[in-house]
Order: sequence, then structure tokens, then C-alpha cells
Amino acid sequence: MSFSAKIINFLILAEKFIDVWDKNGYNNNKKNYIRERSYMSYINRHMENQITELSKSWSAILLTGPRQSGKTTMLRRLAEKEGIGREYVSLDDLTVREMAKSDPKMFLQLHKPPVLIDEVQYAPELFTYIKIYVDEHHNPGDFWLTGSQVFRLMQGVQESLAGRVALLHMAPLSQRELMNADPRPFTTDFDALLEDSKKMTALTTPEMYERIWKGCMPGLAGGDYADRNVYYSSYLSTYIERDVRELSGAIDALKFTRFITAVAARTSQLVNYKAIADDADIDQITAKKWIGILETLGIIFMLHPYSNNVLKRTIKTPKLYFYDTGLVCYLTKWSSPEVAENGAMSGALLENFTVSEIMKSYQNAGKEPYINYYRDKDAKEIDVIIDGDGKLCPLEIKKTSTPDKRITKTFSIIDKSPLVLGTSAVLCMSDKLSAFDSNNLIVPIWMI
Repeated sequence: MSFSAKIINFLILAEKFIDVWDKNGYNNNKKNYIRERSYMSYINRHMENQITELSKSWSAILLTGPRQSGKTTMLRRLAEKEGIGREYVSLDDLTVREMAKSDPKMFLQLHKPPVLIDEVQYAPELFTYIKIYVDEHHNPGDFWLTGSQVFRLMQGVQESLAGRVALLHMAPLSQRELMNADPRPFTTDFDALLEDSKKMTALTTPEMYERIWKGCMPGLAGGDYADRNVYYSSYLSTYIERDVRELSGAIDALKFTRFITAVAARTSQLVNYKAIADDADIDQITAKKWIGILETLGIIFMLHPYSNNVLKRTIKTPKLYFYDTGLVCYLTKWSSPEVAENGAMSGALLENFTVSEIMKSYQNAGKEPYINYYRDKDAKEIDVIIDGDGKLCPLEIKKTSTPDKRITKTFSIIDKSPLVLGTSAVLCMSDKLSAFDSNNLIVPIWMI
């Protein structure tokens, strides 16, 4: 590990130490430097309103998402604004974790609601006792929980807290958050897009690739860490490798690095377990297991193919995307935004960025993203299909700034669907919102 990476690891450990120091009363009059610095660079999150509103009616809220995506920082800021003395406790602390696992009832007596429990996936034994407490007291906002695993893949939660917990997923920063734009799910409604176009600042293609290359992790976007390479190196070794090891047992760090690099090189593509396994020198069973873990940790997500009873020739394999394109660029060794823009992965990076931004826009609004892609055995393809309100809205992603209307011909495939064809759009590098006609829009990617 490089000297700079050791420094970042030291700062991370220092923050955890000072958190414990604060909790024991030794630093009650002054905030520690690291937290103060992160608050100074804090970027408002669209999910803040969701948390505040849900806390008025739900006794428990579980916020999941990858590490370092800003979950804890946001919730601790909201807890300060509440002013009700919500306690913060982290299960990253091994002593605290042991208490939560061995005597969860006593744990909840020591850490009484309202409480914020961080990294709750480490002690699934707590879930049953949280359920009992919620059923007995019915106090809105009692439990704020965070987890670095996607809820539907988190072991032990669904059985214990089903119907008793409000579920949210926080990805790294969206570009709408970075641009301080209004929170809303992406839509092809022209009036909504027109309103956005008046408020948002257009980006050139080089500026867009700078955003893609730099990534959207709060620590980098907020300026807390200047060296992007050191940040991602430390992020891989400090968090991802450790979490994979905890979920799957001992791993070969070198093979895992080859594996996640092979996955990154295939972003925006159909999942190919054999090719990934061959590149990483592992078997396909391990490759499939590790991809499942990356999905569990919220590092990647799958876009599944759209199909129905009429469309029988569709391909069944999902496509793979990362939530953070900066991590993809780091793993695939693009040394600058300019090189990434002109390199062999230019189109794949742009597609990954666009699809992940659409996904985040729904998650940040607390809505389920009903998003698919289409590809059939005749090689006809639609990059994204948004399913909602009885309509299918097809989207095509292109790097060009002047798209050709012939791109929209593929959208006619949806006419075979039992659902109605909604307004379609070509998402591209145009500098302004426009349209081919009333049913086919031209939407700049910087507006998503």
C-alpha cells in the first residue's frame, strides 16, 4: 500500500476513534476536525425530505447503500436538526457489535430510541427485537437504520421487519444533487423537461466526461480527498475487499482485483460469467458468487430484459452497471477524462453513467425503478425502457450531439406489447432540449 493510501486509512481510523471519544463524553464541547471538515463540504441529498417525511409515520427506516455513499453523514446531520437527542451507535465497533449479537435485548435497553444504528447488517439478531419494540410502542421515527447491503439481498431482514420498516436505497451522489437541481424521477414528460432546462446548466462533452471520470463519491465530489487514485485504491482495499471477505470467507486479493477489473471492463454489457472468470483465473461459480456480492454491497446493479407473452424472442441475460463510473474508470485505468472520452470504452462509460443516473433519480425519490432494456435474437435493441402508468417509454443513449431520427425506428417493437407506447427519447450530448416530433424527444444527458 502506498504512503498516501496509508494516510487515508489512518484518517478513516481516526474518525472512528474520535466518534468513540465523543460518545464517552471526552469531546462534548467541540466537534472533531474530520467530521467538521466533511460538514463544510456537505452536498445536500435529495433523500433528506424522504427521511423526514417517513419519520412522521414509520417507526423504523432502513437506508441501504454502498459504503462511503453518504448515508451516515446525511442521517447524522438530520439527527442534529431534529434536536431530540437521537443517539448514534455504529456496529462497525466490534465491542458494540458483540453486544448487539449476543444480547440484542440488552443492547436496545442501553441504546434506547430514538436511535440511529449504523451498519445494522452486522447484527441481524437485532431485527426481531426491533420488531417487538415497534409493535409495542408504535412511535414514529424511533429507529433509523443503515446498512451497506441491498435490503432485498440482506439476510434475515425481510422475515423480521417485513411491513414494519420503510426501505430506501442511497447510491453515491447523482448529478442532480451535484447541480442542486430539484429532485424528481427521470421522465419523458416534455413540460417537466422544459422546466428543468431553464434551471440547469448545460455541460459540454469534455465536462460530461470529467464528471464520468471523477465519479460521484461524496468524499471526492465534496473535495475532502484531492487524489482520486489514492481514494479509490483505499476504497477497494479498506471497504470492498473486506466486505467481500466477510460475506464469502477468505479471498485471494490479487484474484479479486482481477475479477472486479474484469467486471468493470464489461460494464453496460450482457453479463458473461465465463469471460469474467477466465480473466480473473477463477471458476464460474466463484465469479457468479462475487458478482452477487458486489450487487449485495450496492456497487453494481443489473438491468433485466423486458419481455412479455407477445415478445418471445427476447434475450434473457441481464446487463451489468456500476453506480459509480469513477470506480469503473479507475479500475479500467483511464488516466484522464480526455483519454476516457476518446478511448474504447467511451460509449460504455456514457451508457453506464446515463443508466445509473436514471436509476438514482427514482431511488432518491423513494420510488421503485421499473427500468429494463430490450434486445432480441434479431439484434434489435433498446437501451432503456421505463415502465409506468400503463406506458412503456423507450430511451436510446448516443454520444452524438446531433442524433438521427432513424434511431427511433426500433421503438416500434413496443407496439407488439400489450402496453401503450409512451413518449420516447434519445439521450445524447446535445446542448439543449429539443424533439424530432411530439412523440420522440432529444434530451441532453446533463438534464437527467
